[in-house]
Amino acid sequence: MGKIKKLPEHAVKLIAAGEIILGPYSVVKELIENSLDAGSKNIRITLAKRKWHKRNTGER
Repeated sequence: MGKIKKLPEHAVKLIAAGEIILGPYSVVKELIENSLDAGSKNIRITLAKRKWHKRNTGER
């Protein structure tokens, strides 16, 4: 079994803030939640068909 590595501080803060982006859907979800929290009554979402490029940071 491998060693457990401590996450970098910036990663810990992102996780604690719920800012981890898993895919395009999580970006939309986060924007909607933030809009509702800010009191928005109307939210317009326009989606375009694009490829999602997964970026490998080398961290697990």
